[in-house]
Amino acid sequence: MHGTAELRTKRLILRRYSLHDAATLYEEFGTDPTAYQYSGWNPYASPEMAEETVRGFMDSYRDRHFYGWAIDSEDVLYGTIGAYDYQDDRIEVGFSIVRACRGRGYATEALKAVLTYLTENEGIGCVTAWCAAENAGSRKVLEKAGMHLIRTEKDGLTIGQQTYDKLIYEYRNTRNGL
Repeated sequence: MHGTAELRTKRLILRRYSLHDAATLYEEFGTDPTAYQYSGWNPYASPEMAEETVRGFMDSYRDRHFYGWAIDSEDVLYGTIGAYDYQDDRIEVGFSIVRACRGRGYATEALKAVLTYLTENEGIGCVTAWCAAENAGSRKVLEKAGMHLIRTEKDGLTIGQQTYDKLIYEYRNTRNGL
């Protein structure tokens, strides 16, 4: 395993975070309630939290099981994508796209690159993801990237006062027999 390596797609560069990303992450995600509406997780809620989160990512690059990328195009941060909690040949992936960049296929393009990297280059057998059933955008990204819905957990996700059905997705690389 190699950890976070730079990945390139037709339009995007998936790169390691740098400290200058913290301000953009705060501005684009920390202050936008739609960025954490279905996750309840906002590691960019203040400029200080954003910097602390980015420093944590940067420190984690020494770990060969850490995968965290800034989604970039021409030095503009479009979003984030990462894979977490590697265990028993499985890893979970998650992503966020800047509101102004949603609906343009960037998340799908980035996720396809990450799925290929994790399964073909890193040899991870199964990549999972989840989203709230009401999160149509994330569902569409997961399915377009080749992930398959394997289970629905009725009322499996509570964020604040809201409860959602939790959709669990999975990706296995069938080309390598995984």
